[in-house]
Amino acid sequence: MGGVAAAITAARLGHSVILTESGDWLGGQLTSQGVPPDEHEWIDTRRISPSYSELRTRIRNHYRSNYPLSEESLGTVALNPGGGFVSRLCHEPRVAALAIEEMLSPLVASGLVTVLKHTKPIGVERVGSRVEAVLVRDVRDGTETRLAASFVADATELGDLLPLADIDHVIGAESSAETGELHALEIADPLDQQAVTWCAALEYRAGERNVIDKPSGYEHWATAVAPFWPGPQLSWQDVHPVTLVPRVRPLFAGAPSDAETSDDRDLWHYRRILSRNAMLPGWSSGDVTLMNWPQADYWEKPLLGVTDSARAEALSGARELTLSFIYWMQTEAPRSDGGVGYPELRLRGDVLGTTDGLAKEVYVRESRRIRARFTITEGHIGREMRECGAGAERFPDAVGIGYYRIDLHPSSSRTYVDIDCFPFQIPLGALLPRDVENLFAASKNIGTTHITNGAYRLHPVEWSIGEAVGALAAFCARERITAEEVHTNAAVLSDYQSLLTGRLGIAMDWPDDIRTKDPEVVT
Repeated sequence: MGGVAAAITAARLGHSVILTESGDWLGGQLTSQGVPPDEHEWIDTRRISPSYSELRTRIRNHYRSNYPLSEESLGTVALNPGGGFVSRLCHEPRVAALAIEEMLSPLVASGLVTVLKHTKPIGVERVGSRVEAVLVRDVRDGTETRLAASFVADATELGDLLPLADIDHVIGAESSAETGELHALEIADPLDQQAVTWCAALEYRAGERNVIDKPSGYEHWATAVAPFWPGPQLSWQDVHPVTLVPRVRPLFAGAPSDAETSDDRDLWHYRRILSRNAMLPGWSSGDVTLMNWPQADYWEKPLLGVTDSARAEALSGARELTLSFIYWMQTEAPRSDGGVGYPELRLRGDVLGTTDGLAKEVYVRESRRIRARFTITEGHIGREMRECGAGAERFPDAVGIGYYRIDLHPSSSRTYVDIDCFPFQIPLGALLPRDVENLFAASKNIGTTHITNGAYRLHPVEWSIGEAVGALAAFCARERITAEEVHTNAAVLSDYQSLLTGRLGIAMDWPDDIRTKDPEVVT
């Protein structure tokens, strides 16, 4: 998300960009990881970022132009193709990938953007405080290419350029002594990293039998119980992320045949990405839902700070967990309408661009994070650590805004940390590493802590981070100055912020009636 936003923004400001992607879909968590956008309640009423609003409009227009929508759906301005309740825009990841390609298409045609797919960074040439070039490799044929540029943005899912460029960074959880945060660990733990999830798409096909082969790791997941979990993950039981009280959420609240028209807050409706009820009669597909549920959260092993083989084991474990839960649902799960097993569930890899029904990539919630010129802590945005009615810290170097709860999924060592925060700003200093001058963080690798990463990691915020980075690179190139000068010179910073608010139309602050109040009661 951040890389796409950075490329579009810099190119629209007239500068040439090379955008690399390790797979064949651009868009990260929105597309190849298969997660519909997690967004705040004002996303449809305030144009916080015009380019992000454009992306959402293009997704909706694709359905309006190409799908046999019902009259009611066609007339709905804030069309939600799946009707899932986790987002105001639950849709197929495949459609988001198409919308991103549409946004980039004129920029590619003009020569301003070059997209290199199936390409991974393997090295960085750094001289002093400057990154001179990035060495990349085509994963299909092994061809290596040196990419030299004035500015580099790291928008990889795990902050891959940081170790390659020997940039000071942190992984996992910091200590409370370091950050002063109320919910930080007493002792730092680099391996305390949020669970990853290998998402899948499922369709309910009445009368069919679509049972997959029994996964090799099934017995492990059928019996393994984490200390903070109420039982095995192969269950309808999980815990409430805020109260940590065990709860039961079935796949369907009633009979599966009722799911097309009902609005129950069960697992099926949580991230439903395609609703048959939104279509005209005769639509051949059933409902399709995106499986990104606590039962598929893989927390046994982290991805960072471990060997390559250990990371590969973690990724394999995440896939096995997802497949095991699917097999359990198909064969052993208690049905809400009586009996056991939902053999009618069919994997729908086509909406994820795969043949196996699982997403192209694992959903990553936490990255390496730069040691930034400024680090956002819980004290800046967390409701418990702020004075009543104060709102989040106002940053003089703000480059955008966002909102999401501080939502940390379980790790190998502890359960959810899900706490409230105020709608917040994105400070420029958090995008700038301390030790290099022309590489910027453009994803989940910015200067947050383990705690505040839980609020800054979601789709619209990551887009706004990338957007600010693309504009920063363009501004620095045009003015022939460094990012440090932008950050430290008040007059230059003001000019850069004027570019963001004027030409790009980006919101820099929340209105007080939103900024200082509880988002759960604001209408």
